[in-house]
Amino acid sequence: MPPRRAVTGRSQEPRQRFVEELRLLRAQKGDSLRQLGEVLGWDWSLFGKMEAGQTLGGPEVAQALDQHYGTKDLLLTLWELAVADPTQFRERYRRYMTLEAEAVSMWHYAVSALPDLLQTEVYAHDLLTVGGLSGEELTRQVEARMGRRQLLDGGNAPRFRSVLSEAVLRTPLADAQEWREQLEHLLDMGERRNISIQVVRQESGLHALTNTHTMFLRLPDGRTVAWVETGYSGELVQEAAAVERLQLSYDLVRDLALSPVASRKFIRQMLEEASCESST
Repeated sequence: MPPRRAVTGRSQEPRQRFVEELRLLRAQKGDSLRQLGEVLGWDWSLFGKMEAGQTLGGPEVAQALDQHYGTKDLLLTLWELAVADPTQFRERYRRYMTLEAEAVSMWHYAVSALPDLLQTEVYAHDLLTVGGLSGEELTRQVEARMGRRQLLDGGNAPRFRSVLSEAVLRTPLADAQEWREQLEHLLDMGERRNISIQVVRQESGLHALTNTHTMFLRLPDGRTVAWVETGYSGELVQEAAAVERLQLSYDLVRDLALSPVASRKFIRQMLEEASCESST
């Protein structure tokens, strides 16, 4: 179904309308993205991602833009409608994604599945399918997840460290060729200057994050928040003492991990094993 259009010719889809207004207002003002960043104090790449529809930003950003353009609460209202749009991510992820878009660095621990930002489209599709999604909802969620990967693109992308349990690399996709492509994608991502990938071998034994996927976000104001997730629920942790305890656990796990160089060698070994198995 094509996007609905109002008599003004602008979209009535909340997210698309928000994007359209952002582009129109900046064009009318005559600002470049860099000028906008300098005036408002956010990295200009955030505004570029918002205008590309890759992220909604946060309410603070929408309010600042309203002030800059003299539009009262127009952009904040559109932002609220876009966030509440049922075609977007589930409610429990919305605040997290707002903060993720603003993060200057991120570090992650994976228990049994690759983090969203390192998944290929097929991996995301298969993982969301076994999680119970299907039809249009599955398609929307896969597309949204692929869009989020662009957070790691560009010269101003945040630094990202992912520590993977060996179990992640021992749990292949059903399609052997697609699994090899996922491993190759992982190696390619690990070559980027802003991305570090490490592996915790199973022989390291039990540790504090054995059953908890965890993502830490370092924000521009110096705060760190955490997202912790099991297979059935997720929670945004913002209280400083709780985040500090999680960070200590993460540091201890990272100490157990192979170095990025040794981890790359291990992932390549997994790729070679996958290639050999598929040829027999």
